[in-house]
Amino acid sequence: MTDSDSLLQATRAQAGAALRLAMGAGVARGAVAIPFAWLLSDALARAAFGGADFAALTPTLAALAGLVVLRALLSYAAERAGFFASVRARTALFRQLLDHVRALGPVRLAARPTGELVALLTDAVAATDPYWRRYFPARAASATLPLLVLLCVAFADWRAALAFAVGAPVALLFLVLAGRGAEQASQRQWARLLRLGGHLLDAVQGLPDLKIFNASRREIARVARMAEAYRKDAMAVLRIAFLTSLVLEFFTAVAIALVAVLVGFRLLWGQLDFQTGLFALLLAPEFYAPTRALGAERHAKMEAQAAAEKIVALLSETAPEIPAAPLAAPMDAISLRFEHVRFAYDDGPPALDDVSFDIAAGETVALAGPSGAGKSTLFALLLRFIEPDSGRILVNGDPLAAFDPRDWRRRIAHMPQRPYFFDGDVIENVAMGRDADADIAASVGTALAQARAKILPDGAHIGEGGAGLSGGEAQRLALARAFYRPGPLVLLDEPTAHLDAETERDLADSLARLCAGRTALIIAHRLAAARRADRLIVLDRGRVVETGTHDALLAADGFYARMVAPDLARMEETAT
Repeated sequence: MTDSDSLLQATRAQAGAALRLAMGAGVARGAVAIPFAWLLSDALARAAFGGADFAALTPTLAALAGLVVLRALLSYAAERAGFFASVRARTALFRQLLDHVRALGPVRLAARPTGELVALLTDAVAATDPYWRRYFPARAASATLPLLVLLCVAFADWRAALAFAVGAPVALLFLVLAGRGAEQASQRQWARLLRLGGHLLDAVQGLPDLKIFNASRREIARVARMAEAYRKDAMAVLRIAFLTSLVLEFFTAVAIALVAVLVGFRLLWGQLDFQTGLFALLLAPEFYAPTRALGAERHAKMEAQAAAEKIVALLSETAPEIPAAPLAAPMDAISLRFEHVRFAYDDGPPALDDVSFDIAAGETVALAGPSGAGKSTLFALLLRFIEPDSGRILVNGDPLAAFDPRDWRRRIAHMPQRPYFFDGDVIENVAMGRDADADIAASVGTALAQARAKILPDGAHIGEGGAGLSGGEAQRLALARAFYRPGPLVLLDEPTAHLDAETERDLADSLARLCAGRTALIIAHRLAAARRADRLIVLDRGRVVETGTHDALLAADGFYARMVAPDLARMEETAT
């Protein structure tokens, strides 16, 4: 059993009783054909050769009408149950995938195109719908109904049953052979779709740059080529599916014709009575119908397996483990200790190498260093987006890994350098998904006031990605988020790095209020942030090279002093 089969099998349990009802109703719907064929053949035989009048046939005709109604009801039940089974299975698969994406975090997902993730969460999950709704009922029917029909026909006339059985292996053999080609074609189709989705989203997000560099027409042509390649792969899958149905129809038609010829000659020779012969002829199409239906739905299984393989590839990526008995994250004063922490991205050089330092509770520490020194990696470790390759991080003396990542993040007020905003109003963006009510609106208003962001009305609409916000407004709104959920640990990725001096000074007071009485770690890109910190930790190439206050490090004339020398020179020139 492949990984994709295991995933689909595990998800099948989520469909529960609805899937079992869909399969049972489908089998019962097909089984109704057996008494229907027997009653119909009996009625025709009595009317044609027994001289029965309408009154004598009325009970049989009423029973036939009842069977027609019963079959219609079973068809409806099978369709409805199949729909609900599909909804439950797809919902369970979507939640599993979404939970895993959330658990992986942004660092582990950075290498994957956003469009590919969107396609996995939407198209790949939706592609399993026919698998649950139609393929499983068809498979259950094909496994039981032919045998049931064969037994009933054999009870009436074993020679006719033998003719039924001759054509079945040929149809099944072709079904297996055709399935192999469909599986490979479906895998190619899904690989193309994910690449197309990722590239198309990149093109839309990068549209301003494409226009500036006059590259939009080239990009349109490239997307068109990718779409054409996907169309060809999709048509190849459909071609195999239609060919499978065509050949199955041909073989079953030939098999039914052989049964008709055999029954006809035996009737002619007087070896078979009319009712038995007609009963066998009426059931011949019903014997092959489940196999034909399974062949028609075979491509649904292939497409679901191809989509499941892509989902499994994402689910196989290791997420941070949640301890079986996690410790309660501290509610107030937090101290941090890094002990010989090492981390490397994939097979690259260490982003952090033997990093050790302590941060006391209530201390404000700035991280300084050139680009690529490991500052953002250190934040990612504290946010539990990644785990150290070696070494450990202690929080109040307890291993950080002993906390539930979700519980731990509730203790953090995080303000990234480039915060992301969702399409919605101010309250929704500050409260981050919590249902708005009077209490939450009041809390958001307080947070906005503390962040000096009251220039934004509570009901103001914000576009996707912060469309309509200036740089200062975006930073104030991000700061309001931190005030709305103030944790004992504050992580600031220098929020004033891209702001003008006046806006920076305005935000500095709000940042100071946010950090007061809390343990704060700030990635410092400007001297002002470094000066406000109680202490600096200087990183270079993943290692701690210096620690101390801003003035002490300048006096030491070491790595930090050389790094900030150009900034100090510009400040002196501006002052003069």
